[in-house]
Amino acid sequence: MAKKIVAGNWKMNKNLQEGMELAQGLNEALAADKPNCEVIICTPFIHLAKVSEAVNHENIKVGAENCADKASGAYTGEVSAEMVKSTGCEYVILGHSERREYYNETPEILKEKVDLALANGLKILFCIGESLAQREANEQEAVCKAELEGSVFHLSAEQFANIVIAYEPIWAIGTGKTATAEQAEEIHAYIRSCVAEKYGAEVAANTSILYGGSCKASNAPELFAKPDIDGGLIGGASLKVADFKGIIDAWK
Repeated sequence: MAKKIVAGNWKMNKNLQEGMELAQGLNEALAADKPNCEVIICTPFIHLAKVSEAVNHENIKVGAENCADKASGAYTGEVSAEMVKSTGCEYVILGHSERREYYNETPEILKEKVDLALANGLKILFCIGESLAQREANEQEAVCKAELEGSVFHLSAEQFANIVIAYEPIWAIGTGKTATAEQAEEIHAYIRSCVAEKYGAEVAANTSILYGGSCKASNAPELFAKPDIDGGLIGGASLKVADFKGIIDAWK
């Protein structure tokens, strides 16, 4: 059975003090009411070490939003997978559409990042998804398959066990538009079939596939009820304890 997961992606929000307040608030809320799924908060680099120390890792795992495609060296301003891991962090988001689009991260660059993250003992939330133009041209399946083949399907089945796939239709990120639960389930089932084709049915059944794209407390129960949706990668709604907790509670 695939693990149920609700992950928050803070993006470039919250200064250190605000971030600590949010992490501590969530820590208290989940101490009082234990989650029924794995909860991950992915924070900006500067928050990682302090947030990791502040939360109970039984209830909240900590993740980074990115890591470098180089192991170390003269790369001013970059943060390596080894550095991320040293903070007590367990996960890293790779392949997010914002990184692909604004920072020109190619499948080859992402492949390097994936290999370095795994070599340093990090688990990966690997994002895939199509643009509005691609969806309108009915290319969503081809796009998702190509993104998997380009950056993660070179891994052994043993390595692939550390990959969580996050399907994020780019047209639904921060736009208020959400794929219907049926649209989301259809593509999640297709993604699982791609994993099964590559690694076999057992690996596919154990792979968590998350939905991202304007997921909130009001639509999470309907999305999470679908057989191939194992949780969510949450943007804006992860920035307030009550909003994020509402999504986590959808697993109850």
